Amino acid sequence: MKRIAIIEDDLAIRENYRDVMIRHGYQVDGYQDRVQAIQAFTIQLPDLAIIDVGLGHEYDGGFLLCQQLRQLSATVPIIFLTARDNDFDTISGLRLGADDYLSKEIGLEHLMVRISALFRRASLHESVPLTESSVVIRGALIIDNDKMQVSWNETLLDVTITEFWIIHALANKPSMVRSRQQLMNEANMLVDDNTITSHIKRIRKKFIQIDPGFDEIKAIYGMGYRWDVSTESVK
Repeated sequence: MKRIAIIEDDLAIRENYRDVMIRHGYQVDGYQDRVQAIQAFTIQLPDLAIIDVGLGHEYDGGFLLCQQLRQLSATVPIIFLTARDNDFDTISGLRLGADDYLSKEIGLEHLMVRISALFRRASLHESVPLTESSVVIRGALIIDNDKMQVSWNETLLDVTITEFWIIHALANKPSMVRSRQQLMNEANMLVDDNTITSHIKRIRKKFIQIDPGFDEIKAIYGMGYRWDVSTESVK
């Protein structure tokens, strides 16, 4: 049984989400603030975390919790579920490593579909057979499906599940333009175009931190994105 952690300071809202998820077969732990949650996470990580941005007296407590959880695990799926659904907060949440950012106005069944999609994507890598084909090499890029790791110039990147599958979808078919919808399909995501764009920007930033000359991911106006293997990266 998958275990979901809900971090929400409003007891009534927290219990409402908890009841729905339990009915869908999940084990659910609820926390009212960041300190309570991170204390629990250091003992045992959840299989997925749903975090509100504002937590009690901490206006950006959810953002800080996301950072702390990412330090404990690069792959635990994280969803922000909040009333603060403006572009600035959405981009901030995704840049901190969240896999999805949703408004509390979202329907409960739609929320359950997003949760299911994240769990399905996380389980994909577990079902990859232990064969040579589980390692993808594109110049200086190495993707290890079994370990769910991405490295560039022999340096590991700290990537989330979403980032891993976007990189995999692009690099698995280099020089081929992948539309935002195709990236969503191959990464088992249900997000809007702006969210994909934010993920791409974050991925680029992580590569550039390792290699300032990184330029493998190309944006093709009106079509999507393409992974180009440059001559320099092959050397």
